[in-house]
Parts: sequence; structure tokens; C-alpha cells
Amino acid sequence: MVSDSRVMTMEELAAFLASSGTLRFRGQTRQATYAWVEKTLRKYGYISRSRADKGLLRQYLGKMTGYSPAQLTRLIAQYRRTGHVQLRGYKRHRFPVKFTRDDQALLAEVDNAHDHLSGAATQAILRREYTVFGRRSTISVAHLYRLRQGFAYRQRSLTVHRTKPTTVRIGERRKPNPQGQAGYLRVDTVHQGDRDGEKGVYHVNTIDEVTQWENLGCVARISEHYLVPVLGEILAQYPFRILGFHADNGSEYINRVVAELLEKLRIEFTKSRARQTNDQALVEGKNGGIVRKQMGYGWIAHGEAEKIQAFYSKTLNVYLNYHRPCGYATEVVDRKGKIRNRYDVYLTPYEKLRSLPQPEQYLRPGVTMAELPADRPGPQRHRVRPPRSAGEGQALPLLRSTGYSGMTAHVLMLMLRCEKSGGAAALLLFPCVSTASLISVRSTSRARDQRAHDEQRERDVHPHE
Repeated sequence: MVSDSRVMTMEELAAFLASSGTLRFRGQTRQATYAWVEKTLRKYGYISRSRADKGLLRQYLGKMTGYSPAQLTRLIAQYRRTGHVQLRGYKRHRFPVKFTRDDQALLAEVDNAHDHLSGAATQAILRREYTVFGRRSTISVAHLYRLRQGFAYRQRSLTVHRTKPTTVRIGERRKPNPQGQAGYLRVDTVHQGDRDGEKGVYHVNTIDEVTQWENLGCVARISEHYLVPVLGEILAQYPFRILGFHADNGSEYINRVVAELLEKLRIEFTKSRARQTNDQALVEGKNGGIVRKQMGYGWIAHGEAEKIQAFYSKTLNVYLNYHRPCGYATEVVDRKGKIRNRYDVYLTPYEKLRSLPQPEQYLRPGVTMAELPADRPGPQRHRVRPPRSAGEGQALPLLRSTGYSGMTAHVLMLMLRCEKSGGAAALLLFPCVSTASLISVRSTSRARDQRAHDEQRERDVHPHE
């Protein structure tokens, strides 16, 4: 701080202000500056000075302290009122302390004993402890949470922090809305069992939501290295343009490699919503009705993945889309006004595609409806028929006894063996067969197969009885 112990006249102050020009002065601390301002006001007798002298002293104070005119006005007003220029002490409002560190320690014991319940539940526990044991109860839920943030509580609390999920900004979390257009796929993965800690192959199931056009694939392991080439081959087998790709939240699909593949093909990428179990209902049903019936539940080694993929591409996908009828729902409003789905329309996916208005608009460039192999025959079968089971051998005479010819009965038995189609799907091939008759024959055949299996198992367990 500049020392100015000598009292200058008003003319000397005016000359000093005129000669100082752009010089700026500033105190070391606020406390020292306030003390100098008080000393200067008292030394020059500020209160008894004339108006002109007061203005000159204000300029001198502003030059030496660097304070603004408004700040100097406040300091001079304080000097007039109290005779001193002092810093105001900061007085923070503090609520009275009601709960001490010992109370935080007791709260930590309660939370550890009850596995950290919510604030309201803990408040009810404390109220009951006060009633029964005479302990603390007059505490609000908000203050209870504040006590949980205290140091004494955190030292004694046994809180376990679970891993927080990270937000993955790949795919949009919503339900697709195809609006009757072909090209919106539902995708899922089916695992083929474990053996001695070794995973089996994985089946990739894709199905169009509107036409139920279905293409399957198989990979040895569920990683981008194996999945992306097979996924590209599956998408290329669809005759129409792919507009949407909807998967669950598995990491095999929610990753940047698959996202880049779909973005390159300009395909909309969506994923299932939380607590909406029906988002993947169509493909989940096909997993059981197609994949499990064909491949079963047993373990299949990784080395068979290429063979299964070839079987899917050349045989099964053709059968599913051109020869296997699927049920399509028709919405019906009942007497109570509730909308119900009635499955009274059975078509192959190819026939469903043809039934759409102007189906050519959905096809990929270079593909026409005339080029689709709608009349391609199914896979060739061996001429030698495999042996029938005991239940099937008894079901064949039952079919013949119902009035069907031998050829029709054999075809129905073939359907019973394959179990590929429901009762209503069989009516497309044989209108003379009623659904009830076919289901009755199926039930009889399965029951007799089960009895024959049980008898054989009993003979294996007790061979000498």
C-alpha cells in the first residue's frame, strides 16, 4: 500500500490527480484497503468538507483503491453511519443440529440389518423401533436420506453398488410399423445346446413380419466374425428389399459391425423395448415351430455349422417359403367390442407376397415375380421309406378305416411323421380331410408312440421279467 502520511492540501490533491494520468493503484487485501479508506476520511475531515472538496476526495479514493463510485458510496455511507469502514462478517444460516454422528451410526446399523430399504420403509422401521424399543422415530424421509450422505454413516454402511448399465446408442428402441409392407424383418438367435462346457452351433432366424417369409442361417460362434457373413447371405436370399431389421438387445446384433452393415444397405435398425415381451413374439414362435422341430435341443459341434448352413440355404428355406403354409390373423370384433385375432387364412409366404397390392413394388432391383421359383419341387427324398414306429403302424389302418384312400392315408402319415404343418394347413392339400379328424389321428398316433416307447424302456430296465 502506498504511504501518504502527510496531509495534502486540496490544490496538491488536484495536481496529483491531474499528473497521475492512467496510473492505477490497488490495495494488497480488502481489509488493509478498508482501513486506509477509513484513515483517509478521518484525516481529511470528510464529513465537514464542502461539496467540491468531497468530490475531489472521492476521486482521490477511487484512484488509490481502484473501487467503483458505487462501492465508494457504500463505504462512505458506512463511515457516516458508524464512524468506521469495516468488512462485514459472513453469517451463514445454520439449522439446529438434531441428529448427531451417533444417530448416523445407528441408522447405518438399521440399513445393514434390513438391506438398505427405501426411505419410507426405513422410517416405518424406526417408528416401530421407537414404539417397541424406545429408539429414534421423529425423522422425516428427506432428512433420513441426508443422514445417509454423512461421513459417519458411510463409514459404517455396507452398501453394495451394482454395476450401472451403459447406454448403447446403436439401434432405435421402438416397435417397427411396417403398415402392410414387406421387408421388415424380425431376427433372433437360437442356441444348440452345451456339452462339457463347449457351446454348440447357433441358428440365426429371420422372418418378415407381414409375409412371414423366413430364412435361416447357422454360425459356429456368436461373434461378428462369424455372424456378419452369414447375415449378409441371409439378407441376400430375400426377393424383396429389406426396409427394417428388428432384434433383441443381445450383443451379437447390437454392435457397430452389424450397424455398419445395415447402414450400408440403408436398412432401418430397431431393437426391442423394455418390458414389452411381445415385440419378438413372431420370431420366438418360429424358433420353436421350425428350428427346434428340425434341429432338436441336443448339442451339435461347431464343425457342422457349414453343413447346416448349406442345408438351410438350398433346402429348408425353399421349403419354408414356397411349400409350407402359415397362418395369418384376421382381426374380428366380438360382441363386447374386444378385437380378437382369428387364424382362418393359410397361405405360403410366396402366396402371401403375391396377395399384397402391387407386389412388384417390394421386389429388389432385377427381380420379378415370374422369376421366383414358386413351382420348384421340394427336396428329393429317398425311395426306401424308413421303418415306421409301432404307434404309426397302428395309426395307418385307423386312417384307412375312416374312409380315406391308401394314397391319401400315406400322405397324411407322412405329415404325421414330419409334423411340419398344423391341421388347418393340411386342408389346403386335402380339402376332404376335416381338421378334427386329422388332429384326432395325430393324438392317437402320438399316444401310441409314447406307450410303445414306455414299454420298450420297461423291457430295457427289467430284461428278465
